[in-house]
Amino acid sequence: MAIGDLARRVGMRTSALRYYESVGLLPPARRVAGRRVYALAAVRRVALIRMAQRAGFTLAEIGRLLDSGADRGATRQWRALAARKLPELDRFIADAQALRDAVADCLACGCMNFDDCQLLAPAPPDGR
Repeated sequence: MAIGDLARRVGMRTSALRYYESVGLLPPARRVAGRRVYALAAVRRVALIRMAQRAGFTLAEIGRLLDSGADRGATRQWRALAARKLPELDRFIADAQALRDAVADCLACGCMNFDDCQLLAPAPPDGR
């Protein structure tokens, strides 16, 4: 399939697909009349890349995972990457929950005046 067709199927820009190819996340496309043509398997590969990105993996980490390919170490490598990523994701979730709670507290306060809001006041020296 042409790069434009792949881009439409996966909901990405062609420039992103060309970048993925340039950094080795996508295998080099065949050239037909000077245009990139991808195998149907590229749809699944892009889906895997995007899922891993949503899970917080960097492109470098995704590249290492994909480099292991179908060899026997791929599952073991995925497990090791995932195990290292979980604490990072837990911290991200905790930080996001703290931000959500702060916004909810601000809404519940109801003062609607940032200058006088007790939630925004600096903590006293004794920490209370």
